[in-house]
Amino acid sequence: MNTPDVTISMMYPVMKAIVHKGLEWEAFCADAAFDARLLQDPDARIPGLELERVMIAAARYSGDDHFGLHQGQITEFADLGILGYVMMHSRTVEGALAAYQRYNDILCSGFNLDWATEGEELRIRMIISHPGRMSRHCAEDMTSSIYRLIERLTNRRIGLLRVHFAHEAPEMLEPYRQVFGLTPSFGATGNELVLPRGVLDDPVLYADAKLLGIFESVARETKLGLAKPESFTQRTEQWIGVCMPASFPSLQQTAEHFGLSTRTVQQKLKEEGTSYQELSSRVRRELAIAYLRRPGYSVGDIAYALHFSEPSAFQNAFKKWTGFTPGQYRAQAAGGN
Repeated sequence: MNTPDVTISMMYPVMKAIVHKGLEWEAFCADAAFDARLLQDPDARIPGLELERVMIAAARYSGDDHFGLHQGQITEFADLGILGYVMMHSRTVEGALAAYQRYNDILCSGFNLDWATEGEELRIRMIISHPGRMSRHCAEDMTSSIYRLIERLTNRRIGLLRVHFAHEAPEMLEPYRQVFGLTPSFGATGNELVLPRGVLDDPVLYADAKLLGIFESVARETKLGLAKPESFTQRTEQWIGVCMPASFPSLQQTAEHFGLSTRTVQQKLKEEGTSYQELSSRVRRELAIAYLRRPGYSVGDIAYALHFSEPSAFQNAFKKWTGFTPGQYRAQAAGGN
């Protein structure tokens, strides 16, 4: 399994927490042996273990044994980049959590959240998708930041029912009571927030359907850019997407790109349960949805960008894909449904 990595921007909340305590970031970097020049490349990614190491060093340097817990409490949506903006403009808390789950790879691979409802309870679990355990400071940062962001989404205080941490209890428990309003249980099977189930349906205070469409399109494109296609199907789909909207590659052009015959391309895709026609239709469909969610593109513009012979051909294809006309889909998206 791949080693988790994180975007270098995940260092900014650490920097903010260090500066918030009145300490100098440059002095901390020198003490922690962290190369601050990495921050000059916004596209850089570092191993997840390096982030955990730096957070442990920050706790020691700042003298705050609850550094991760407190860092989570000053988290803002802007700290999460495009993911944060998608969450801000989701219609409900459930939609925001789904966005976090869907696009968290943009920030860090290997760490995410999941949730389930049991009776009147909502259980949000912080998960790790690689062998090992999430370090204490990372677990507390993620848990307290999720709780803070949910309250920011709803603009109200939400009483937690329970909090569970997998690590053992530290000596001082009062900081947890200040953050969560209760004392967590420690040594649990995982890291978890338990809230009233109704929170999922709470509307997001500042949701804007048009902005959501824009930010979600950017998030999808960013995530696609991070993906490392493994199957021939994935590589072919990515190739078609890269070619659009400059051109709509034919099967022959695709075969030439991969240095294969058209027959071999067809056979490889068949072995993976698809076909070139299905893949090209899927790419067109996803791009059409992205364009329709953005203001400023007419149906004619989208038909042209997707290389349909005329708008009516695009309208017929879109209705076949989704059951809606482009106009119906755009109206539904604008309404936040």
